[in-house]
Amino acid sequence: MVLTVARFFSLLFTGLALGPALAHLLELPNKIGLSYDEYRTVQQIYRGWALLGFVVAGALLSTFVLLIKVRGRPRSFRLTLLAFLCIVGAQIAFWTFTYPANQQTHNWAVLPENWMTLRAQWEYSHAVGAVLSLVAFVSLIPSVLAGDK
Repeated sequence: MVLTVARFFSLLFTGLALGPALAHLLELPNKIGLSYDEYRTVQQIYRGWALLGFVVAGALLSTFVLLIKVRGRPRSFRLTLLAFLCIVGAQIAFWTFTYPANQQTHNWAVLPENWMTLRAQWEYSHAVGAVLSLVAFVSLIPSVLAGDK
């Protein structure tokens, strides 16, 4: 029963985290060339997105629990480990590149002189996070389906 619950929540939270990640990836080509005023205006649509942090925390925690629960099931373990490492990698990208850009721009309310460099850092770090989140989710699906009974 615990394994089933861990699988459910790992898929749920990882899938929920994938939504906003893919949104960032898909908007990148349309935003990367915006002017100063356009970019500053468009960035305001992300107000409140920090609340999604609980989804990422849920993905990390539930996938870690799942990893422990499948440690005796080689195929599921490998796939779940890949998913967990991708979720961790997405967080490393966020805290190393995205968060500092948010801090330097006061969440894009103020654009400093180097705003174009910060924009590239912000956009591409989100793209990396999206790809890692996608790999995590895609890895979890066969992990859950394999079962390794």
